[in-house]
Amino acid sequence: MRVRSPEIHKEIKVSELVEMLGNTAFNARRLGEAAKICEEMIKKGSFVFLTLAGAMIPAGMRKIIAGMMQNGFISCLVTTGANVVHEIVESLGAGHEIGSCYVDDRVLAEENINRIYDVFVSQEAFEKVEEFLSDVISELEGFYASYEFLWEVGKRLEDENSFLRIAAEKEIPVFCPTLHDSIAGLHVMIYRKNLQIDFFRDVSRIVDLCFQKRKMGVIVVGGGVPKNFTFQAMLLAEGFDYAVQITTDSPQWGGLSGATLEEAKSWCKLKPDAKAVTVYCDATIALPVIYAYLLDRF
Repeated sequence: MRVRSPEIHKEIKVSELVEMLGNTAFNARRLGEAAKICEEMIKKGSFVFLTLAGAMIPAGMRKIIAGMMQNGFISCLVTTGANVVHEIVESLGAGHEIGSCYVDDRVLAEENINRIYDVFVSQEAFEKVEEFLSDVISELEGFYASYEFLWEVGKRLEDENSFLRIAAEKEIPVFCPTLHDSIAGLHVMIYRKNLQIDFFRDVSRIVDLCFQKRKMGVIVVGGGVPKNFTFQAMLLAEGFDYAVQITTDSPQWGGLSGATLEEAKSWCKLKPDAKAVTVYCDATIALPVIYAYLLDRF
């Protein structure tokens, strides 16, 4: 089959473009393959994990995550404490501002503005998070897994676009194995009375999910702890049937975020015949494109 140039026209749909990219080369082809694998895993009724590392919520990806939950494209989310905190920032209406990486950070510090590359978020936003979470934390007693705690947080958020609220309503597990490594974790430490976050309950639950007798899929954004937490749970089960990874890291440094999906087969985290592809691309580009493709297809 020959490489074919995309035939772009004025009314082209995202799904058409992605189909065409699948007949090109390099990461355009990989993006086309990734969209097809995601489509198949959903059509086959797979249980789909989405692992989310990096500053995806400050970068504006929250409605993509919420939409994937609402439309049944993902069954479980594994993410970082930072993404949880920034989701609460958005849900409380504080938001993130378009900034610049070409700025004097000493001036930003004096103005109580925090920078995430080219995104600004005010200290006032985190004060709102603290005020909100302190009330939630002080109300809760007993042992909670991270996903159970985040369901309680989601129940108290009024923003209908919040993926934490949607997860609570749909009982979609949102695992946060690094919750303690975040501002939210600091607030749990400060304001808890009889609340305990039991991360081993998370491990038990995610292992149970991996043992389901159905097709299993995973979409990896960035890598890091969310990727490892999900993949290590599959060590005890049979391996993923489908896997898509979006990363800007490369494998030769030996880091997990760049580790290939082929390497994961050596650990039996993926089945030998698993359909898998890694897209070397900024996730703020690839993830919305894949989501738009899936919306067209379903």
